[in-house]
Amino acid sequence: MSVKPADYASSVPIAWCPGCGNFAILSSAKKALSELNLPPDRVVICTGIGQAPKLPHYMRVNTFNGLHGREVAAAIGIKLAANDLTVIVHAGEGGGYGEGGNHFLYSIRRNVDMTVVVHDNLYYALTKGQASPTTPLGTVTRIQSDGVVMPPLNPLALAISQSCSFVGQGTTGRPDLLVPLLKAAISHRGFSLVHVLQSCPTWDHIHTPQFYREHCDELPEDYNPQDREAALRLVMTPSERHPLGVLYREDRPLFDEHALEQIEHPLRRRGVNPEAALALLAQFA
Repeated sequence: MSVKPADYASSVPIAWCPGCGNFAILSSAKKALSELNLPPDRVVICTGIGQAPKLPHYMRVNTFNGLHGREVAAAIGIKLAANDLTVIVHAGEGGGYGEGGNHFLYSIRRNVDMTVVVHDNLYYALTKGQASPTTPLGTVTRIQSDGVVMPPLNPLALAISQSCSFVGQGTTGRPDLLVPLLKAAISHRGFSLVHVLQSCPTWDHIHTPQFYREHCDELPEDYNPQDREAALRLVMTPSERHPLGVLYREDRPLFDEHALEQIEHPLRRRGVNPEAALALLAQFA
């Protein structure tokens, strides 16, 4: 069966602001999944709260919406229960690196076979544009009226330093590069991080799609993503240029394979009584 982007189409009206970078990520996600020939019923997208987490609402795909910053934890549970599914997380930089920072770090250590796509527009866009973990130093926001006083988090350096098994960076300004990057991350066996630089037309009039097209550089063909020291130097050296592509990659044992060796079968293969599951969920309604 050949999967097409239209197979992921949804009739739900999109509530993002006109010009939001999430439109390009949504389109790229559909294209990447279809080019990998993954049918919607074999994919689960986990999200929390925010603008980026709305993405699976606008797709025909299995979805789990949880608490802000807890999407990675939910995704790990789903992967361990149903390891035959492709599990992907879409989060903003606030939920992914702020509220969910601890889950992010421990997921790198565990190396569960899943992909985390972080939409980084430098602001908490849904909650009135306050500074996020990656907002540049000195940026004036509606909350930080005297300018941001904390230096921004460097998530790429953090991930590479902890031997994240796949670290890539893309931008909504170059969707032609984002699609193959997403495909590479999803195909990789292990925990994959795709950091996406995106524009926010409501809170940020500097980092536009044109800005990222002019300030991002595709990695050269001779770049070696297995050289961790070189990758760290690249992302830690102060520069106005942003590298695009697979920054770091290594093969590591999978936590999910180790965990499943300890039990007879994952939960999905044991069979679940739908009526019992619904009765359990009703206790929390």
